[in-house]
Amino acid sequence: MVVPVRAFASGSPDPLERLMLAFNGTTVPAWLRQRLAAAPAAGFTLFRAPNLRSAAQVRRLTASLQAAARVRTRETTGEDLPLLLATDQEGGQLNALGDGFTQFSGPMAIGATGDAALAERVGRAIGTELRAVGVNVDYAPVADVATSPANPALGIRSFGDEPATVARFAAAWLRGLQSAGVAGTAKHFPGKGEGSIDTHVALDSVDRSREELDAVELRPFRALIDEGVRMVMSGHFAVPALTGNPTLPSTLSRGLMHDLLRDELGFAGVSITDALDMGALPQDARQSIDVVAALQAGVDLLLATPDRRAQRRIEAAISRAAAVELLDRTTAAASTERVRALRRWLGGFDEPSFEVVGAAEHHALARELAARSLTLVRDDARLLPLRVGTGARIGAIMPKPRDLTPADTSSYVTPTLAAALRRYHPAVDEIITSHPPGAAEIAAIRERAGEWDAIVVGTISAAAGSPQAELVDALVATGVPLVTVALRTPWDLAAYPRAATHVCTYSIEREPMDALAAALFGAGPGSSSISTADAFPGRLPVRLDVESAHRVGAGA
Repeated sequence: MVVPVRAFASGSPDPLERLMLAFNGTTVPAWLRQRLAAAPAAGFTLFRAPNLRSAAQVRRLTASLQAAARVRTRETTGEDLPLLLATDQEGGQLNALGDGFTQFSGPMAIGATGDAALAERVGRAIGTELRAVGVNVDYAPVADVATSPANPALGIRSFGDEPATVARFAAAWLRGLQSAGVAGTAKHFPGKGEGSIDTHVALDSVDRSREELDAVELRPFRALIDEGVRMVMSGHFAVPALTGNPTLPSTLSRGLMHDLLRDELGFAGVSITDALDMGALPQDARQSIDVVAALQAGVDLLLATPDRRAQRRIEAAISRAAAVELLDRTTAAASTERVRALRRWLGGFDEPSFEVVGAAEHHALARELAARSLTLVRDDARLLPLRVGTGARIGAIMPKPRDLTPADTSSYVTPTLAAALRRYHPAVDEIITSHPPGAAEIAAIRERAGEWDAIVVGTISAAAGSPQAELVDALVATGVPLVTVALRTPWDLAAYPRAATHVCTYSIEREPMDALAAALFGAGPGSSSISTADAFPGRLPVRLDVESAHRVGAGA
């Protein structure tokens, strides 16, 4: 059933034109065709699990969506405007588009290279592949500054912990993306790097002073606005220093979404909420109030998820608010025009050839990024490059990848650490542990350690006292030469400070594993050898007090 949409003041924009829909399915379902014929929508968000299977399938799906909406779009706008078709293709931890697409390491890996020009090249490549399959909006780049290692939902999605660096790299990445005709999205406004709660689960609060917010959180957003970012996504977290209210989500605050974003920072593009199904917001009848509050706050677009019951609730709230003239007509008209202006801009680009998806040059760029981001944090044991005899055995251990947060696609990645090491030494035993490993697994691995002449163990966002840290400590105690690898966030060394040789890859994708293996064995181009310094050219994009961690480990 479609919510009636004509019960609002004559001459007003159709309020449902401010809704980003979503659905379950890899083709356009019948109910959705009926919905698009009856009422407008700004566009759709495409999610990996319910919608996306392959590059060819995505291309067919986006073309079908555009065709299904064309008649209603012409009737509503008088123009042939493309739908906004959006997804989360950040690189690294969050890749909504998987099989067939080039899988780039994420923002923190880019930050580790220190090369803003590389960031722009990666942004351009991602944008080109998106545009080739009909996706014209990317919910990226992340503008949050990674100032808190304990932030559960950020990690390697950030370019680093220095506001100026994040601003420079995010702006360069955006420049590349938008040059390909894909609208970028600065998120999560006004900045949640200091967050301590995953807003997919509950409301968080960023307790910074206004001065701190200006110096840290807002700096990347200013840079992205100056660069011409087309969209800004609000976050579902409170910022008491800006609103005076410790329980008011930024999404619902006019002081943030209008006064700060538009009047103070000068943003003239389209604002959009983060997903409305997140636990930071009520997921019952109270959601209707939040929908109206977000629109009144000045948000242009509401981001719905595939839950059709929730969509009906949101649609009903929008239509009823318009019908009783609860929505300011001037504000609504301005929002509608901003959305249409974005759609016009997107309509001015030609789609590149489908052959650019997964192109050889993009894979070469992904390999370059992976190799240049590799960071050697410590080699006190002087293990690198690895030198093992022809009869030696190496243990390769890592946890089974899983999604640590809803903003995560790691579960789709096949572990390739052992396979990569075998290119340089054939006798490699692969162990994929549970994530986290159980006590019995840890004991069994420690028992096997005597079989190996060297061990490479990868960890994924390890915390002090965690089972992953216990596993590393157990391996350190065996005395077998050990290389620890932070496969995701670079702070893992603080969880097991006794480890003497430690490197960071910032990603578990195939290219970073291949680059890691080559670097560990000092293998350069062809059959050449390179120094350890050249093999690990990256630099830490966040603060890690290595000496302090080493002293703690030595004295523990």
